[in-house]
Amino acid sequence: MDKFVIEGPTPLQGTIPISGSKNAALPLMAAAILGDSPTTITNIPKLRDIYTFNNVIRVTGCRVEFNEDEGILTIDPKNLNHYEAPYELVRKMRASFYMLGALLGKYGEAKVSLPGGCAWGPRPVDLHLDGMRAMGANIELEEGYVIANAPKELEGGTFTLEPSSVGATVNLVLAAVLRAKEFTIKNAAKEPDVVLLCEKLAEMGADIEGIGTRTLTIRKVDSLQGISARNASDRIETGTFMIAAAMHPQSNITLTNVDVDDLGHFPETFRKIGAEMNINGDSIHIKAPDHITPTSIKTKVYPGFPTDLQAQWATMMTQANGESKVTDTIYDDRFSYVPELVRLGADIDVKKNTAHISGKTKLKGASVMSTDLRASVSLVLAGMVAEGETDVLRIYHLDRGYEDLEEKLTNVGANITRAEQKE
Repeated sequence: MDKFVIEGPTPLQGTIPISGSKNAALPLMAAAILGDSPTTITNIPKLRDIYTFNNVIRVTGCRVEFNEDEGILTIDPKNLNHYEAPYELVRKMRASFYMLGALLGKYGEAKVSLPGGCAWGPRPVDLHLDGMRAMGANIELEEGYVIANAPKELEGGTFTLEPSSVGATVNLVLAAVLRAKEFTIKNAAKEPDVVLLCEKLAEMGADIEGIGTRTLTIRKVDSLQGISARNASDRIETGTFMIAAAMHPQSNITLTNVDVDDLGHFPETFRKIGAEMNINGDSIHIKAPDHITPTSIKTKVYPGFPTDLQAQWATMMTQANGESKVTDTIYDDRFSYVPELVRLGADIDVKKNTAHISGKTKLKGASVMSTDLRASVSLVLAGMVAEGETDVLRIYHLDRGYEDLEEKLTNVGANITRAEQKE
């Protein structure tokens, strides 16, 4: 098991290329199974979750080829003959559960393990299963597996997602495009990942009405064909590096390969902290403010403030001059990083789903431990402005979601070393 050893404080100067999005890539990979010919996806990041999902897909008999140097992934479903996604793979990442919709949609049967993933918060799959039942599929639970069956054509119907869910929207769309006569999803997620999936399925030949809105209506088509598609750039990585650039008053960073339109309202919130931000095509230039203005946020569904950036924002607010609050309305208990930031010197008090932050506090290096992906990166950001040496333990979480993180940050001035974590 590895750890990061970070020596701070260090200003950041230079250019960081943004990688392809894991969260957008995984639905596209599942969609490739639905085609009758190969699909090639570009801008794919080298991440643990990508490798895991490649193996999940290979188990079904599909051919998967990943050119890591070029970021090109090709999936050929021609020899798919096994309709199961086993526990030993699905337990490693929740998005493997997309195999349920893909296999049910393509072949009318699926056996998929209940998922694993980050160890915080209840994120049940009830919405996925209830939606498929509403579509007309037969869904049963058996010894930790979901067993799904469906005839060649399902009558469909209407299902309302309460609350709106990216994962459930993706799974229901995957299940419906080849099988449901007409199926309407109300309160559908409209995050960029969902929009991209629907757009690419439409290119494959799917009949999807309402793309980009809260109401999706899917009508069955007889077949889909493979396509060539570009994966989106990672909007959460973009936001993370924008925050990293703002945290040290001497930082000056340019981010490239950015899908600016996918950032929602985040840029306008970011401007409130006093940083200079210039957007030019697919590049964003950030110059840190001399003093960070305290700015409170509440997470909301897209295009509101992303829950996946709240830990990073709270970390930045420890360096703001004054009081601020970070409220998570998506996941109430996503504050596992707070005790670790307090170990570094932060002044944060969590009440229910709100972190109350008093700044500016001087952070000092210590050994800290992460429990999930975004908590991990918030501790890295803290370590880069803390005085002395910070050890961030359990960085396997980071390897799931940030491609070449230490290399990208070291290239712009950070002092980060990957080392073996001794138990």
